[in-house]
Amino acid sequence: MSTLPFFPASVYAARLDRASALAAEAGLDGIVVGPGPDLEYLVGVEGDTIERLTALILGPGTATTVVVPRMELAKVRSTAVGDLGLAIADWVDGEDPYELVAAALGEVSRVGVSDALPALHVVPLARRLGVDIELATPVLREGRMVKDADEVAELRRAGAAIDAVHRRVHEWLRAGRTEREVAADIADAIVAEGHRTVEFVIVGSGPNGADPHHEVSDRVIQDGDVVVVDIGGAVPSGYNSDSTRTYVVGTPAPDAAERIDALVRAQQAAVDAVRPGATAHDVDAAARSVLADAGLADAFLHRTGHGIGVSVHEEPYIAPGNHLVLREGMAFSIEPGIYFAGHWGARIEDIVVVTADGCERLNVAPHGLTPVG
Repeated sequence: MSTLPFFPASVYAARLDRASALAAEAGLDGIVVGPGPDLEYLVGVEGDTIERLTALILGPGTATTVVVPRMELAKVRSTAVGDLGLAIADWVDGEDPYELVAAALGEVSRVGVSDALPALHVVPLARRLGVDIELATPVLREGRMVKDADEVAELRRAGAAIDAVHRRVHEWLRAGRTEREVAADIADAIVAEGHRTVEFVIVGSGPNGADPHHEVSDRVIQDGDVVVVDIGGAVPSGYNSDSTRTYVVGTPAPDAAERIDALVRAQQAAVDAVRPGATAHDVDAAARSVLADAGLADAFLHRTGHGIGVSVHEEPYIAPGNHLVLREGMAFSIEPGIYFAGHWGARIEDIVVVTADGCERLNVAPHGLTPVG
């Protein structure tokens, strides 16, 4: 477990107050938040869940409390938990942390848990409380979906850092090298250009690019390959970048250039559709319409986008049938793609933030098919 004392304590205090208010509106007596993106967002504590329980307990009528193994106490106190003077219930091996959670919650009938809290802890907690446990996701996502000015500034920082990496891809991507070799150079550059972590590197060359979630392999890149490069990382605040561009080594086949031109137009159409009052479905449909007109509807295999923040993937999801109304401050990717099994694939991705009258595009590296090598 590590810490992220990045924002002022007042920012975290406001987030906690909003989460408690939303819990009350949802009729929850309390919420138990385990390590993961929600805990990072609410109090700046970063880390993965382990067999020893760490949990934040909050809700209407509940004194906000952190249950933490004593061996992790110093780290937790160095975050907003210490700055805000939150109640801490620490424990050592041999003691029952679920009793501490129950004591913090008091008498309850409805309790929600963050979606990152594993069954390892949910099952004994439910047994101790004697109530059905439900997901607090509808409450917790509401706070995270709409970014404030400080969060948008960090997403801008992340966007500029990943754009700088894309502008350097020509240094490494060429025929004769393997995807893995290119990815290693890109990973080094992600850190060098301002990220603290590398979250993912996809280098999908030739037929591997037709798999949207291909990562890397030992395939040797060939002259004429279309190559999908999808990369991202977290800047020091914990906020993430995520951007995809499509490259060609040498000269592309004429049909590839024409189809990728349609993809660029589809991505732009989706960006143009973003505004307060539009729905996630509307934005997705804008991209699909352009690709359908180009005869490429069946080549688009996934949703148009996903939210981003302290997680690479979070709500809102820009997908067919999602009629969530967009609001100013929501941040998400716009990333239509086209895929031809056994041949090649292409994807263009930017992060956008909804503004009062449209959106701000956070990635500005060239969008068209980019020759390298």
